[in-house]
Amino acid sequence: LLSPQKREALQRLRTDIEVLTDSWLETALKSLLLIQSRKNCVNILITTTQLVPALAKVLLYGLGEVFPIENIYSATKIGKESCFERIVSRFGKKVTYVVIGDGRDEEVAAKQHNMPFWRITNHADLVSLHQALELDFL
Repeated sequence: LLSPQKREALQRLRTDIEVLTDSWLETALKSLLLIQSRKNCVNILITTTQLVPALAKVLLYGLGEVFPIENIYSATKIGKESCFERIVSRFGKKVTYVVIGDGRDEEVAAKQHNMPFWRITNHADLVSLHQALELDFL
């Protein structure tokens, strides 16, 4: 979709962001790839961003390989609780879900569905998540 020059500029921007955020995106991507590599595991994204801008963000950050389009839900019009209900309806109740987020609404929705919640509010939380995944605690 991008010309070689714009693709290079985007890559430079991503590199600059990684330097400024202590490799936040790279650490998150490692965790998401680890989850995806497991048998019968998928990554699902629920966002309050409208669907088209959310898809654009996924592509801009290079996360398309870990979030297939059918696993991206926008809670803008229906709310996160409805998204959770749709996911449970799609994948079933006899599945282990782990909700990862930074907000109270995700935590509340997770508790309503008896799903464990892992809060990410800073880089250390993200590193801890990756370590828990690597050690098979999650």
